[in-house]
Amino acid sequence: MISDALFPLLRCPSCTSTNLVNHADAVLCQDCHVSYPKQSGYIDLMPRGVDYDYVSKYVSEEEQLAEELDYRDLAPPVLAAGVRNKTTVRLLDLNANDVCLDNGCGNGRFAVWNAHLVKTMVGNDPATMFADAAIDSIELTKADSRNLPFADNVFDKAFSLDVLEHFPIDVIDAYLAEQARVLKPGGRFLAMSNTREKSSLQPFVDASRWIGKQFVKAGVYDFEREKLRKSDHIKALETWEEVLAAFERAGLNPVKVVFWNSVFTSFVEHVLMKLGEAWAGRNKQGDKRVKSAAISDGTDREIRARRRLRGQLDRKGGLYYVLNGITWMMELDLRLFGSLHSGSYFIVVEKPRQ
Repeated sequence: MISDALFPLLRCPSCTSTNLVNHADAVLCQDCHVSYPKQSGYIDLMPRGVDYDYVSKYVSEEEQLAEELDYRDLAPPVLAAGVRNKTTVRLLDLNANDVCLDNGCGNGRFAVWNAHLVKTMVGNDPATMFADAAIDSIELTKADSRNLPFADNVFDKAFSLDVLEHFPIDVIDAYLAEQARVLKPGGRFLAMSNTREKSSLQPFVDASRWIGKQFVKAGVYDFEREKLRKSDHIKALETWEEVLAAFERAGLNPVKVVFWNSVFTSFVEHVLMKLGEAWAGRNKQGDKRVKSAAISDGTDREIRARRRLRGQLDRKGGLYYVLNGITWMMELDLRLFGSLHSGSYFIVVEKPRQ
């Protein structure tokens, strides 16, 4: 979606000018004369003449990843995504006056789920694997977060879920500096990511992983799609102290922290959910889906399962309420153990008031 609400937020990512003209098919910078084309549902605001040393595989391998990621359709926010979503809304206290940015939005699902809570929701990502619902319902920009195409001090709130672990240190510093720049004084930013540190409840997490491995050995399911999703994780911020130092360098002050000790979550993700996917993704007579040779059998089964389950979830029948109950159980990891140090965390930081 490209509406009039987006244009006042923008600046030229090539020369930083806010002297822009909004044409029907492009946004034109009147100072450096670069034209940024409007695509189907988003504006291409990548800076011109900039060569980055680090490029995410989601950008460099976008075409190859598109099928495996199955990004175009959205289900309701349940299971781990539901926990992330509910925690983001709760900790950021999103409200109807907020202009909000999902910085590194992926397919835009979290922005779509919460667009009704805020005045304006913007999703930004350098890859364009945007869900159909995102194209229809939120403001979208294709841009690099090291050089955001937004003016200073324009966002009340922003969030970033499962993003920082993909970046080396210099990219993290540039990302957070830009995030701080576009926040209003007093504006808040939530990041959910993870370090390399172990939870004090790790034995319970490992027990679920061990059970999952037995099902993998038996050929019931695999984790190939999950490995693909995490294959470029760097986790350059290895400790919690390094996380705090990175936000300090950006001039952002911590105000809330919740750790995610995944005791219940690990059992759901490594056992319950995978067993459900194995059952729902089995081949049925009359299946029309043709598997690409580029993806594994396990990935194909998981995609098939998720597509079938999405159809049931959209109707909000019994499965919807069962999965919401499981989501509530997974939330107990944060509500019961959120003060116990672990690798996974939610942190809310604030830009100082001037």
